[in-house]
Amino acid sequence: MDHESIKRSVRDHYATVARSENGCCVSPAVAATNCCGLADVRAVGEAIGYSNEEMAAVPEGANLGLGCGNPLAFAELREGDVVVDLGAGAGFDCFLAAPRVGAAGRVIGVDMTHDMLERARANARKGGYTNVEFRLGEIEHLPVADAAADRVISNCVINLSPDKPQVFREALRVLKPGGLLMVSDLVLLRPLPESVLRSVEAYAGCISGAMLKENYLRAIREAGFREVAVVAESAYPIGSVTPDASELAALAEGLPPEDVRAAAESVVSVKVRAVKP
Repeated sequence: MDHESIKRSVRDHYATVARSENGCCVSPAVAATNCCGLADVRAVGEAIGYSNEEMAAVPEGANLGLGCGNPLAFAELREGDVVVDLGAGAGFDCFLAAPRVGAAGRVIGVDMTHDMLERARANARKGGYTNVEFRLGEIEHLPVADAAADRVISNCVINLSPDKPQVFREALRVLKPGGLLMVSDLVLLRPLPESVLRSVEAYAGCISGAMLKENYLRAIREAGFREVAVVAESAYPIGSVTPDASELAALAEGLPPEDVRAAAESVVSVKVRAVKP
């Protein structure tokens, strides 16, 4: 599949998510076909490292259960920081960052999906956030000036890009010298079965787009970052914590269950920190 076809498929998938009432889990029948897997967004949030206080602090509808970790737990945000969120979705991490950077700071969420931007902007108005803005753009071509940001964060989005090295080069470009990249993402411990790699559903669901862990870290270093480190790593549940064959088959319709199980067992969530020299 070419890059533009991948982007179109991902955009269409997340536009549907944005228009749904229940976030990533559009309905119980399709709950296992998207990135969150688990059927309740609060359960997803707890599982990947958000506190109940954090989840209660954002406008209703901002948490869509689409993450795979909590990058803010390691982002070391400071009063006055400018933060750029790659693939901001409905604004969940942006709204959590806003009070930490304060009135003197700024949070810029970037997303390529119009429906997500509309939802995020509505959430910002609902929450009265004056230091948060959302911009339309691709994470491979950020609508942000050079050396404008103190922090770049992302949560389970870079794995969806068909050109991850370019995403890391863009993150480096928009960061100030000494600025911090802090991402939560899905990576692979071993290569995926060929049938999963060819699946659009598996790509939009964050599985087949993931890179091998060593290649992911190498891409960050080759972009020009230093002090690249995995600060946390955990298994990532696809479907339920112990998915049966029927659940796994639902993740990528038409694929052999054994291939999807192999994919699920290959995926881990990592929190990666890196510094711009």
